[in-house]
Amino acid sequence: MSLATTSSPRRLALAAGDPNGIGPEIALKALAALPVDARARITLFGPPSVLEHTAAQLGLDALLAGQTMVGAGELPAAAARPGHVEAAAGASAVASASAAIEACRRGEFDAVVACPHHETAIHQAGIAFSGYPSLVARVCGQPEDSVFLMLVGGGLRIVHATLHESVRHALYRLRPELVVAAVRAGLRACALLGVPDPSIGVFGINPHASEGGLFGPEDAARVEPAVRALRAQGLRVDGPHGADMLLAQRRHDLYVAMLHDQGHIPIKLLAPNAASALSIGAEVLLSSVGHGSAMDIAGRGIADPAAVLRTIHLLSGMRLEDTTP
Repeated sequence: MSLATTSSPRRLALAAGDPNGIGPEIALKALAALPVDARARITLFGPPSVLEHTAAQLGLDALLAGQTMVGAGELPAAAARPGHVEAAAGASAVASASAAIEACRRGEFDAVVACPHHETAIHQAGIAFSGYPSLVARVCGQPEDSVFLMLVGGGLRIVHATLHESVRHALYRLRPELVVAAVRAGLRACALLGVPDPSIGVFGINPHASEGGLFGPEDAARVEPAVRALRAQGLRVDGPHGADMLLAQRRHDLYVAMLHDQGHIPIKLLAPNAASALSIGAEVLLSSVGHGSAMDIAGRGIADPAAVLRTIHLLSGMRLEDTTP
């Protein structure tokens, strides 16, 4: 598989996310903000009853009536409670995203945009889940550790070697091979974003990347071998260095975070509620948004669709080609 740009119109599947969160609202608002020709290349996936109710609240009935839609993850009436965490809503979010991913695998779409899910609701539904990357991997039949999260926003691109797990478990999984795979996935994503030969800054695990072993052996054992291997392949890789120093210098095209907060904090500081969250490394490219389901404002009609719009625009010039590994 390789990633490539294309000049033909891009077809996007838009999954509604948690139906009790702001997902349905921002999906419809984003569609309303798009030109008619762009809207025609997008298919909406989600529970019809929730989308119809949300469209009525927003005065977008006519838009929804004319929008191509695939019903997925219908929500029982008793569980349709905006702002509340419900197992059925978690299952609905997974069902609509899974249907969109499957359709993309079949070649019906070039990429998937997914509105925010709620992890607690999904876990209450008994579904093993640690973010959209794990779902993309499962639907595509790949190992979960072969798909990574890349946040784009605030002028930064940061791929995460580990994601939604305890620090203890992340350290257990962090091996040179995982770091190399994260960098490789990030390289392919950068090609999609128009950066074919990025300079790469790799964060250390410990403060100051362990300060030559003073703060622990983890960087020497887990990150430094990966950096050496990547350099031997001719890649422009710098590190491991402290995340604070690398970010302060801002001289790299792509950064690789070892832990969730290393990558999320700078992106959310620089691009609050406006980042795109790409699941990279699979045959299907999916991007969500860099914010949550905002249960505190769900159903009130005040959610901002800006992040969904940015994500649609980000993916509109990209597609996947199954050619070379």
